[in-house]
Order: sequence, then structure tokens, then C-alpha cells
Amino acid sequence: MKHKDGKPVYQSDKGSRKAPMVIVCVVLCGVSFYLGGICGSEKNPYKAKEVAKTVEASSAIAPLQIKAGTFAECTPDFQDYTPCTDPNRWRKYSSHRLSFLERHCPPASERKECLVPPPNGYKTPIRWPKSRDECWYRNVPYDWIEKEKSNQHWLKKEGEKFLFPGGGTMFPNGVGAYVDLMEKLIPEMKDGTIRTAIDTGCGVASWGGDLLDRGILTVSLAPRDNHEAQVQFALERGIPAILGIISTQRLPFPSNSFDLAHCSRCLIPWTEFGGIYLLEIHRILRPGGFWVLSGPPVNYENHWKGWNTTIEEQKTNYKKLQELLTSMCFKLYKKKDDLAVWQKSSDSSCYKNINSPDHYPPKCDDGTEPDSAWYTPIRPCVVVTDPKYKNVNLKSLAKWPERLVTAPERVGDVPGGSSGSFKQDVIKWKTRTKHYQKLLPALGTDKIRNVMDMNTLFGGFAAALIDSPVWVMNVVSAYSQNTLAVLYDRGLIGLYHDWCEAFSTYPRTYDLLHADGLFTAEGHRCEMKYVLLEMDRILRPNGYAIIRETSPLIDTVASITKGMRWGCRKENTEHGNAQENILICQKKLWYSKQTSK
Repeated sequence: MKHKDGKPVYQSDKGSRKAPMVIVCVVLCGVSFYLGGICGSEKNPYKAKEVAKTVEASSAIAPLQIKAGTFAECTPDFQDYTPCTDPNRWRKYSSHRLSFLERHCPPASERKECLVPPPNGYKTPIRWPKSRDECWYRNVPYDWIEKEKSNQHWLKKEGEKFLFPGGGTMFPNGVGAYVDLMEKLIPEMKDGTIRTAIDTGCGVASWGGDLLDRGILTVSLAPRDNHEAQVQFALERGIPAILGIISTQRLPFPSNSFDLAHCSRCLIPWTEFGGIYLLEIHRILRPGGFWVLSGPPVNYENHWKGWNTTIEEQKTNYKKLQELLTSMCFKLYKKKDDLAVWQKSSDSSCYKNINSPDHYPPKCDDGTEPDSAWYTPIRPCVVVTDPKYKNVNLKSLAKWPERLVTAPERVGDVPGGSSGSFKQDVIKWKTRTKHYQKLLPALGTDKIRNVMDMNTLFGGFAAALIDSPVWVMNVVSAYSQNTLAVLYDRGLIGLYHDWCEAFSTYPRTYDLLHADGLFTAEGHRCEMKYVLLEMDRILRPNGYAIIRETSPLIDTVASITKGMRWGCRKENTEHGNAQENILICQKKLWYSKQTSK
């Protein structure tokens, strides 16, 4: 993994972080974090009411009684605040390739130290799987998208709810019929070969939602906008999604990750700028993976009149698209009606041809790591899979669900990683998760749907929850050892992130946040107060947090969470380790006393 400046950065294994030699340092850091949280919140002090609803008591350690500072409420106009994709700051950045829609985080002097309120009338989200088809209007109170897309049946408002009939621009007969046709063209979608997918320009994520029942886990991707709130609708429905756009920076995923990529009239100009957007799809798609396109210029012969263009222009666009894909070692796999499917080649002879001096796009040879994807510019070159990898090809992977428990080839790239350490990690997280479920009985029930593992290694927590009605967004630090490729090889999803910054999502989008050693790992870079405020922003009211830390840090974390109106209690670990504790927290539902402007 590389730092933003290109220098390699690694962290030691999690187990070594807790050595007795660093206990004194941890204590001192904890005290400074605590004082920083108290002093920082003095800017807008208010009297916080005692948290009335705490997580149910258990037999371990009593609820904590620690005096805490308090955080003010943000004003109501911050109810959908996304710090690093804030529309109020768009004018500061270039419109070239829509780069203003990419991540642009505020400087430290502009960071907010307040609690983001829910909309007036916010209700506990509808539970999965019913949530896939309906959500409360007051939770996502946007009328614009319904008015603009009502003829395409994206969603419709009825009484207090939004309903999602499963329509879309390119699937007027419903998303189910659309995916049925796709499965006929790509049989690998039905036999466990294809497990992970990405949907660029996802709408309200109906495609990703339909695939969940077919055993395919999709990352739905769309940029922040002023009106549509596509990603917010997706997450309110219980479907995986993040804010993002293919523009000037690489997407926060490793190379050779996804089995399937999809664009349904996503309005991405694939043939412009030398095909640079296609080059990013090529990077994140594994060899043998599929790219599906519906919409312009596919089937232009029958649709060109409705696209406000000419048949000659669309014919030229399709030819250019095909030429670009061929130059990147994609092959047209199948085409029927409005769907065209290309497959990324796994044939080394095709990539050898890219080495010729006059070939465009050229092979990447500038030393940039294929997996470097945190504020890394997209390069106008083809990332070629290292020939040392024999089992990253889609056909070489075990089929789902065996894939989940098969040690991936790329685990060997992780310092200390091996088939043996992978298997030990699987066993460890089964034990830990079983203990978590005793401490938090809601885990594994329909009370928890959207889960984030904020500091994962191999995705062990997500794997242990595979039979529960949840999906897990795994996060690997952009400044730690790169293990994210291992997760994708297992058939899990996740992304790179730096917890010194805000996450790419709307407020109130996760039911459970799990942080294993996060503050120990990132405390030297990130101020605890701001990380916890970010956790509060993205956690749903009445949602939970499981924080696993060294004992001194646990008390410091607990003192800050009290100021965020969380109810927490300290618990022993599954083995009763005196140097480590678990904090079980629940965020209180509260409403702003201020009125919207």
C-alpha cells in the first residue's frame, strides 16, 4: 500500500499492537485524546440530557460512570451533511471531468464539532427484506427524484412511504426481467462463479438489490448530488452503496477485484478522454470478469431517435467503444436487445501486444502500484495483472460459497500472511462473533442490516456473519498493510479509507459499526474526537457500535461517547483478556430543537 505521495507505508500485525511495551504510551495518548475531546467541545457547550436508553445489561462489567464533555447539535440544514462531498464547496473545484464531485475534504479549521440531527419525523428504518421495497418518506425527504423519474418507475410516494417498484431507465419491464436476460447471456451469474459486482451510476440501486437474492454482492456507486440522493435511498433500503464517481482519481478498490461491472445508462462518457474511464473499469475488474453496458450506444439502431442524436453519431460511438475495449483486451462476449457484454481477457498473449511502442493505450510502466487507490490519479495506461498470480482469474477461483473459506492466493502478499494464518483468522472471528452475539442479541436478527467493519484484516467478522440478514462494508486503512484484495478474492466487499477524514456516505446509513483496534492503529494520526463524531454521523439513531480496544483507551472512548448521547457499557473479551475490553454502545434517537431555515 502506498501513501498519497507514493511512498510505501505499512503497519504491523494487529496482534503486535497490544504489546505491554506500549501500554504507557497508550495511556498518555488516551489522556490527551480525552482532554482534546473535552476542550474541543467547549466551543458550543449545552446541557445534555442523560441517555435514557442504554444497551441491555449483561453479566460482565457494569455501565461506565465517567464525567464527559458534551457536543452541540448541528443546525437542521446539516441533516444530510457529507463533509468530503459537500455541495456548498463544489465551486472551489474544477468542473473538468466533473472532478468537483470527487472527495474534497474540508481543512482542519473547518471541521464541524457538532452532532448531525435527523430530519423532523425520522423513524426507525423499515426492516429487511421489506425495506428493499419501501422506506419512510421522512427518513429521505426528497421529492425531486420522484417527480423526475416517476415515468421510469424508480420510486413513487404513497402516504408516509416511498415505494420502489423496481423500474429503471433501461428496464421498463422491471429489474427482475432485466437481470433474467442478463443471466441468460452470462450463465456464470447463476452457478456461484460471479459473486462481487459494481454498479456505476446506480440510481436507487434496484439492480444491486435484485442481485442479493441471486447470491451476488454489489457495490452501488453514485456521486453526491443536490436532489437525487441516490446512495441515501440505496442504504435506506438496506442495499450496499457508497458515494463516488469515476473522474480523475482511482476508485478506492484494489486491482482485479470485481467479477462483474455494470452500467445502465449511467451517462459516463466511456469513449471520451482516450477511454480513461474504461481503463479504471479494466483495473478493478479481475481477468475473466464481465462488463455489462445497457444504454447509448448499445442498440442504437432502435433507440437513437430517443437519445436526441443521429444514427450516424451513435454508430460512430459504438465503433469507437468497441475499438477501445479491444485495445484493452476486452472481447465482445454476447449481445442481445439492449444489453452488450464484454469479457476482460485472461490471455497473456493479448497483453503482450500492448507492449508495442505504437499501441494505445500503453501498458502501465510508471511504477505506480496497481492497488494504490487512495487519492491516486487514474493513469492513461492499461494495468496488466502480474503473471505471478495464477488464481485471480475468475475461472480459477472457487465458486461461492466455498470461495469464502478458501485461502486466496494474494494472502501471501500480506506480511506474515499464509494459508495457515488465514485459517486461524477464520476460527478467531467465529469465536469473537459468537461472543458479540451474546453481548448484543440484536446482532444476527433483522434489527441490524447495514454493518461496517471499520478496521478489518481479512474480513473475518463479515465472513462470520454470512448467514445473518446483514451485509458488511469492510474498510482497510489506506495507510496500513494492503489486505483488501484478499477480501475480494473471498467474495466480500470493501474499500480503502483514511479515518482522519469523513467516510463517503450520507448520515444515518449504518445499523452497526465495528471497530477492532482502530484507535490503537490510527491514534498517532487521527484525533479520536473527530473519528467518533464521524461514527456518530454515519450511525443510525438506535444503531449500535462494538468497539474493541486496549483497556486504557476504552475508558477514554467511553467518556467521549457520553457527550454524543450514546449509552455504553464495558464488557470482557471472549477470553477475559485483562489488557483488552469491548465497549457495547447504542446511539440515542433525538430530534433537533431548532427549526430549519
